[in-house]
Amino acid sequence: MYRTPVPMALVVFVFLSTLVRPVSAAEPTAPFIYSLPTIIDLALARHPTVASAQGAIQQQQGNRTAAAAYPNPSVYGNTGRGEIRDAGRAGIADGAPGSITEYNVTIGQPLEWPAKRAARQRAAEAGLAGAQAGLAETQLNLAAEVKMAFYDLLLAQRDLELAKLNVAIVEDVQRIVKARVRLGEAPQLEAIKAEVELMKANQVVTRAEKNLRVNRVILDTLTAGALGHDYAITGQFLRYPRDLSLERLARRALEEHPTIQRLAQFVEQADRSLEHERQARVPNVTVSGSYWREIGREAFQGGLTIPTPLWYQRQGEILSAFGAKRREEAELLRARQELLRAVNQHHEDSAAAAALIDVFEKGLLKQAQEALRIAQFSFQQGAASLLEVLDAQRVQRQILLDYAQAQFDLSIALVKLERAAGGTL
Repeated sequence: MYRTPVPMALVVFVFLSTLVRPVSAAEPTAPFIYSLPTIIDLALARHPTVASAQGAIQQQQGNRTAAAAYPNPSVYGNTGRGEIRDAGRAGIADGAPGSITEYNVTIGQPLEWPAKRAARQRAAEAGLAGAQAGLAETQLNLAAEVKMAFYDLLLAQRDLELAKLNVAIVEDVQRIVKARVRLGEAPQLEAIKAEVELMKANQVVTRAEKNLRVNRVILDTLTAGALGHDYAITGQFLRYPRDLSLERLARRALEEHPTIQRLAQFVEQADRSLEHERQARVPNVTVSGSYWREIGREAFQGGLTIPTPLWYQRQGEILSAFGAKRREEAELLRARQELLRAVNQHHEDSAAAAALIDVFEKGLLKQAQEALRIAQFSFQQGAASLLEVLDAQRVQRQILLDYAQAQFDLSIALVKLERAAGGTL
């Protein structure tokens, strides 16, 4: 019997499809794992505060365009039919039309005082520079918030890991106790104590899981939901930089911090606005030209309009601008003092946390681990009681928690120090 040949492409497709097993909808998928730089990039790209700062830049760009614009001219005209009533006296010859269309057109161009225009433009430029510094300030603060939320979540993960490790240790102890109770080597009360300890350990795990979920939502909120509900993070706590100079950080904060730059530009803008109000006492003049066509008359005229500031010379606007300048100068001074205080405080906090970490790493961690190992070995050999093992386990877990907390405190202090200094250390 004749068979239709099967195309080679179809054979290859069927063969490859047998090698690929489709993923069932019920199968759990691995969560996405994000690093800190990736999360910061997502936050800077999606968080609404960044969009708001970018909108402020566009607004100031519009103000700069408006400040550079010249006043528009004005055109005025009218027209109508005119009747000849007294041709002789008007110098019109007999036989001329009895009526004619009359009209006139006037064009006026305001001329702005050059010093006032220059002050307004410089104020707009300072406003734009302040908005750009405001964007950098927003990005700096948002990155610091993301880092702190990241380390909160990292600490929560570490807390959960230690809680689960504690459960595993207590379960091992419980199995040994149950075996001894069955063999009659230990009273039933020991088994009850071990069961209670296991229940407590499981409750700690439940609280740690809840705390982890809360911190995961907080970090996801800073990225405007870019991370999703099921994700994981990877990273380590920060280490203390040994060459950290307090004087250099303080000088950098006062010279390069985006907040200082933004407020300095606002002071410049207020100063230029004050200059603009002072120069605005000189009124704008309007140069005009007209063409008139009337019965028996045609004329070209020129004019100059000069407002006279006789009764009021913008005293209120000048005083208001002067007050705004003083307010911005005071805000700049306050920010400088606040940054100096923050730099000194967070520098001391990070140094204290680093010293505590050294204490843990140079002795406490090893001593606690060794004490737990000896207690577990002695308990297995029957030379130690259940209470001794549980005490050694509590001490070891508490030291690990305190060590993780010290690492967290150091990371938070360094992040705050970065924010106070105006950038990475």
